[in-house]
Amino acid sequence: MARRGDFQVGEKVQLSGPKGRLHTFVLESGKQFHTNNGAISHDDLIGAPDGSVVRSTGGYEYLALRPLLADIVMSMPRGAAIVYPKDAAQITIQADIFPGARVVEAGVGSGALTLWLLRAIGPTGELHSFERRQEFADIATGNVDSVFGGVPDNWHLHVGDLSDELGGVVEPGSVDRVVLDMLAPWECVDAVIDALVPGGLVVCYVATVPQLSRVAEALRDTGRFTDPQASETLVRGWHVEGLAVRPDHRMVAHTGFLVQARLLAAGTKLPELRRRPAKGGFEDADIEAWTPGAVGERVPSDKRLRKAARRAAAQVVRPEGQGE
Repeated sequence: MARRGDFQVGEKVQLSGPKGRLHTFVLESGKQFHTNNGAISHDDLIGAPDGSVVRSTGGYEYLALRPLLADIVMSMPRGAAIVYPKDAAQITIQADIFPGARVVEAGVGSGALTLWLLRAIGPTGELHSFERRQEFADIATGNVDSVFGGVPDNWHLHVGDLSDELGGVVEPGSVDRVVLDMLAPWECVDAVIDALVPGGLVVCYVATVPQLSRVAEALRDTGRFTDPQASETLVRGWHVEGLAVRPDHRMVAHTGFLVQARLLAAGTKLPELRRRPAKGGFEDADIEAWTPGAVGERVPSDKRLRKAARRAAAQVVRPEGQGE
């Protein structure tokens, strides 16, 4: 994927219209993009520099820019809820994803977080992604292919359950970071312990307070991790025009919680922290509140998933003469 220079066939371009609405599409020779204000020829954009202005057949001007990865993620085909850019940024920071890192993720969904992780680890890193549903894996593959201009050699997508298959994919004590974006990450804790290097880091992304509580306690109960740290990220934009400065009326508020912990060396006992003990423990009613039905898991229809997979695959347009 080109990151600088003139626009090329097969790459994405983002148009900003008169009302600020964004349109993202892939450039193809001889094609036109149609708007309510007239058509725009792809050939007028191909070979033009990034940051150009083009005019539609209706006489309206559009600003053309290469879309940022955050723009692509928010507009790409999806079959499952995506990890928002604000949370992806925190995950890559809190998990300390670095170039060359060996990373494992579970719960690929539509591939939004996968894109950020692949960019962060660079070509020398390695990413193993686990997804239980083939339909989601197909959508994620199409989205990754369209962004990187092909499926990266250092990305390995496995259809199956991480807790059952991780041990057969990576050597024990060889993984630097694990990111779990799934309904019940506590089910994978034992597999994560076996895979991580001492000092390695796990980050869990969960949506609800009951999930947050259970995964934090599951990490504590192993005695193998540092004390879990929990957080959420809220982003509020501001309107700034001269002296008219105020917060926007809308904001991206709660989307999920992050729980972070690091693996202790074998045989190490974590020094006890001074804290006020909680009253009581877990009961059967508490466990029931953590089931998929009680949490409110939304399962998209097969028809919607097939449509998203077709849209994801249709994004891939390769330059002339370049095969798959």
